[in-house]
Amino acid sequence: MSACSTVDPCLCPLCGQANRCAMEASPGQATEPCWCTREQFTAALLQQIPAAAKGKACICQACVQKAAQTT
Repeated sequence: MSACSTVDPCLCPLCGQANRCAMEASPGQATEPCWCTREQFTAALLQQIPAAAKGKACICQACVQKAAQTT
């Protein structure tokens, strides 16, 4: 199996850094909402996610903020 065929849900699919998604780090546990629930994800940003990672890995906060600065 190729390393590229496996998506790590804890890594940003755009930059490869830790996405620090609280929902992925502790699935099913009642914790404080993740930072991502307070962010705006533009359609243009979401379109950059590779098809293999869609619905499987969260974009990191740095990539979300970088996209917000360029729009």
